[in-house]
Amino acid sequence: MAQEKQSFLHSYFKIPFIQRMAVAFVLGIIAGLIVGEPITVIQPIGTMFLRLLQMVVIPIVIFTLITAMKKLTPNQLGRVGGQTLVLYIATTAVAIIIGLIMANIFSPGTGLTLPGDFTMDPAEVPNMIDVFLNIVPSNVFNAMAQAQILQVLTFAIIFGIGLAFLRETASDEIKKGVDVLFLMTETASEVMFKIVRGVMEFGVFGVFALLATTFGNTGPEALVDFGVLILAFVLGVLIHMALVYGLVLNVVFLKASPLRFFNGAKDALLTAFATRSSAGTLPITMKVAEDNLKIDESVYSFTLPLGATINMDGTAMYQGVAAVFAANLIGESLTLAQQVTIVTTAVLASIGTAGVPGAGLIMLSMVLTQLGLPLGVVAFVAGVDPILDAFRTMNNIAGDLSVTSVVAKWNNKIDLNAGAWVGKTEKTLVKKDKK
Repeated sequence: MAQEKQSFLHSYFKIPFIQRMAVAFVLGIIAGLIVGEPITVIQPIGTMFLRLLQMVVIPIVIFTLITAMKKLTPNQLGRVGGQTLVLYIATTAVAIIIGLIMANIFSPGTGLTLPGDFTMDPAEVPNMIDVFLNIVPSNVFNAMAQAQILQVLTFAIIFGIGLAFLRETASDEIKKGVDVLFLMTETASEVMFKIVRGVMEFGVFGVFALLATTFGNTGPEALVDFGVLILAFVLGVLIHMALVYGLVLNVVFLKASPLRFFNGAKDALLTAFATRSSAGTLPITMKVAEDNLKIDESVYSFTLPLGATINMDGTAMYQGVAAVFAANLIGESLTLAQQVTIVTTAVLASIGTAGVPGAGLIMLSMVLTQLGLPLGVVAFVAGVDPILDAFRTMNNIAGDLSVTSVVAKWNNKIDLNAGAWVGKTEKTLVKKDKK
């Protein structure tokens, strides 16, 4: 009997997680439609999944952001580093704004209701000045206890930068202490990654329970809203790639053809779409940068790994669309101040969570927590997340290569008279590499 149980578990875990989540998504919808309201008895399973998500948010923010600062040095934060960071942050902010615009146009989630009695928290909407003042915590421990994500993000970034700079200027003894602290946060990050994987495994059952409960109460009309959500996001990605990468970065800054840029980058973009992993695509991205886009290694060897870590344009855009979706689920509207909060939170969160498995869902948990919106929307979108994730990652890689090209031009480290810029591209070996 024990052997049969072990064999069943082995077979279960051999099925890719994405496939198991997709099956739970479909079965939850079917079960809700067939059984109807009585299926709400399994709602506590979904509630447990949401509580587990809440549990990991604050530790993930602190440990991953401090660890991300380990890669920074005063030299790297010079000319090339400064230009790269500014462009990455700017394109990410624009991506979120485009996502919010698309979400406000299509208004996904208006036909759905989330199980339970939810209201926006806090009830008092802050004005624009308070939004920016509230970025800095007056008491960081209080911010952690009250899950003030934006304030915790700010503290973690400042603390991490402080450690990075101290390591460059302090005595050998203090440097050892800094290295120990970074090692501790990196170790804690790895522990949290393991916990997140466990939470997502339980999420297979949590997603089933939450969707079954929702469709048991709502009926088949809820399917339309998922289609609207996907449409709003995919259109946002295409608009962002065409306007920001194609027009602004290539035509305005590079004075080059966007079609030739995308032709030169196509191997990396297709790999990103297939693997849904910026880190897994990095070897292809770097080969494309050198062979096709003719960028000097001294630039892309810094900007591309940094981009794979902090540049999450597609993922950040998704936060804007999903946040409006969440507000619509409970019949609320997001004010301008709250939408600015989404932009700020998602930009800062993108610095630390890029390497986290299920980064999009973790970032979404942070944004929803900051706004006081129900985390139940995480379960709603988890089933369609693989579709959205493919577009998100493709957008991220296009951003990495576009920003790298512009920074290389500003530093005379790109040959715009060779490679893809004149219509010639190298054949690149595309190898599937999962997270």
